[in-house]
Amino acid sequence: MANLAKILPANVNGEWFVDSTCIDCDTCRQIAPQVFGEASGYSYVREQPRSAGEERAANHALLACPTGSIGTRGPNQAKAAREDFPLHVDGDVFYCGFASPKSFGGSSYFIRHADGNWLVDSPKFLPPLVRRLETLGGLKYIFLTHQDDVADADRFASHFGGQRIIHRLDLESQPDAERVLEGDKPLELAPGFVAIPTPGHTAGHLVLLLADRYLFTGDHLAWDRDDHRLIAFRNYCWHSWTEQRQSMARLLDFRFEWVLPGHGQRVQLSAEAMRHELKDLVQRMSDKSQVAEKD
Repeated sequence: MANLAKILPANVNGEWFVDSTCIDCDTCRQIAPQVFGEASGYSYVREQPRSAGEERAANHALLACPTGSIGTRGPNQAKAAREDFPLHVDGDVFYCGFASPKSFGGSSYFIRHADGNWLVDSPKFLPPLVRRLETLGGLKYIFLTHQDDVADADRFASHFGGQRIIHRLDLESQPDAERVLEGDKPLELAPGFVAIPTPGHTAGHLVLLLADRYLFTGDHLAWDRDDHRLIAFRNYCWHSWTEQRQSMARLLDFRFEWVLPGHGQRVQLSAEAMRHELKDLVQRMSDKSQVAEKD
């Protein structure tokens, strides 16, 4: 719970504030960019909500914050706003919210599907979200992009009887996972769902392609909201930047319109524009004279 005694001086005066426990995970800036801004190493309230929509988005950000660093000086609508989760993104894809500090605030996604629902990476295992997922039909599969963002995946798997899917090279994070993938070849897990190995950030990193439209990218690929281009995070590449560059180039063999990352901004472009941006990123990753990463 946010603490007024720890309020950051950068916050503009008003009802909403961010305190010094913020870990700069970017969650609030993604959900309510009109309200929250980025400083050096933390988020802050750059503008108080000016409409009902901005107020609701600020409440969503409060609930999604992994460290409880967002607060209000008086009552807020967080209790009502939590019923909005998971938040609709597009089609049958939803953003779970309730980000976990175990994943440094990584985003997780819910996919509603007639043959069984999917969870991509894991949020906190909290009763309001669990109850909502129950009403939506539970979970059949829990796809884990890599070892950093597993959070409470074991609890979701136990509660829903879901099958966790992870690559063997990242298995240490979920040693009792129900399905373990091997090797470096794309694999169709179910009709329309393709797991694509993308080693680099970690040795066993995976991305998930849904219906040649949605690419769930973990920590492999994201959108830079300031520079308006695709990016990779070189400073947070724990395994091999060379392998990540090669993995990125292999994504040119696939068609998709959405990038839905665990960390960083999501984006929708036409398939043609997405391919153009991806080719540009691969070139920047290969060219030592250019900066392809984001700190």
